Amino acid sequence: MKRLSILFLFLSFVATAQKNISTQLSLEEYLGYVKKHHPVIKQAKLITSTNEAKLLKARGAFDPKIEVDYNRKEFKGSNYYKSLNSTFKIPTWYGIELKGSYENNSGQYLNPEQNTPENGLYNVGVSVSLAKNLFINKRMATLKQAKLYVQQGKLKQQLLINNILFEAINTYLNWLKYYQSHNVYKDYYTNADIRLKNIKKSFNAGDKPAIDTLEASINLKNRKLDLEKANIKYIKSKFELSNFLWIGNNIPMEIKEEIVPDINTSSNIDIILNTSISALFDNSFENHPKLKLLELKKRNLEINKQLKINNLLPKVDFQYNFLASKVDNFDAFSAENYKNSLQVSVPLFLRKSRGDLKLAKLKLQDIDFEIASTKVSLQNKIIATEQEISSYIKQNDILKNLVNDYNTIVKSEERKFFLGESSIFLINYREVKLIESKLKEIKNQYEYAKTKGKLIKLLGRLNSL
Repeated sequence: MKRLSILFLFLSFVATAQKNISTQLSLEEYLGYVKKHHPVIKQAKLITSTNEAKLLKARGAFDPKIEVDYNRKEFKGSNYYKSLNSTFKIPTWYGIELKGSYENNSGQYLNPEQNTPENGLYNVGVSVSLAKNLFINKRMATLKQAKLYVQQGKLKQQLLINNILFEAINTYLNWLKYYQSHNVYKDYYTNADIRLKNIKKSFNAGDKPAIDTLEASINLKNRKLDLEKANIKYIKSKFELSNFLWIGNNIPMEIKEEIVPDINTSSNIDIILNTSISALFDNSFENHPKLKLLELKKRNLEINKQLKINNLLPKVDFQYNFLASKVDNFDAFSAENYKNSLQVSVPLFLRKSRGDLKLAKLKLQDIDFEIASTKVSLQNKIIATEQEISSYIKQNDILKNLVNDYNTIVKSEERKFFLGESSIFLINYREVKLIESKLKEIKNQYEYAKTKGKLIKLLGRLNSL
């Protein structure tokens, strides 16, 4: 598949100190493309469409129905029978069905009970379930559950998008971390190269021994090795980021080398993710999509329980139909001409129905336990994540001071070295500690921003960014 360059899509230019121009991809721009074009995001939206189709299907159980049954038999010149039976049925919400029909039967060998007047027989009536299936039946339960499935689909869609955006944010932050680490190694490789050149000049002038040039050369090679390792990690992180970047028609994109992340992302993460305290907790915790999804699941099980209770009732179906040989107006139907029926069915032991009801009650107990457990688990995770964020803020202050202190020590050691009061070994040692502190600071900023995203994910709010 043809890959397109992201260079033509992201045009956020930032001037560098040397007046060169590089293309910067911010987290906001990146998330905008993920939300709009990522295939999994599009796939998530199909969940709602699928459940809406199921709801439409469930509503179909209440559609009016026309039935026509025509039979005819002739043999050796004899009209054995000819029968026409057409029916129009209107199902209603409760266990009541309205029905109108027309019959016209004739024939030499027709069953006498099927005889009709010459012009046929009209009937209008009603079919009622007087016990089982009156207030709830399979058709009603299916429609109620289908309505809940639509709501569940929207919540599942939210949770799926929530997870995808969290992964996307982590991937961007990972790219940023390796970009900053690469720059640190690049800067200190340049420093090591300049230091080696200066020491060689001092050696040629007779101010420094030959061993110092060797020490500086070894240090330069180590810096080059570290830079190469950092470079490959940075390249891999860019390809991982490309997995989340798509444009229309499911075309993937790749990031050109000129594209760089926004180095101010960590400091602006609260604005980007809208993670202020008022924004995070403006809604009740009860509105968490995961808890709402479990509540809908419980309501679904309650409908199933009602259906099982319904199955314990005896089946009592009653039909009553007014009859008329011709229909000029509604008065043609008289109470004197009618047809009715009563069907009663009662299982003796109800073991199957009682077993189904017991299972339905156990499932409800199980979902209650799951809701309680999920609520406590989410609350504890949120509290722990908030403590984690506070810790990263404190660690960041400590690391900033450490970086400043190590930077001062390295500069002092360099001055002492060129005054002949120190050694290249001590400078390298101090510099290693400075690099380690800077990398720790970068990692801490990455963990801080990542944990902010984790908090929004736990609250189920990433999909609203």
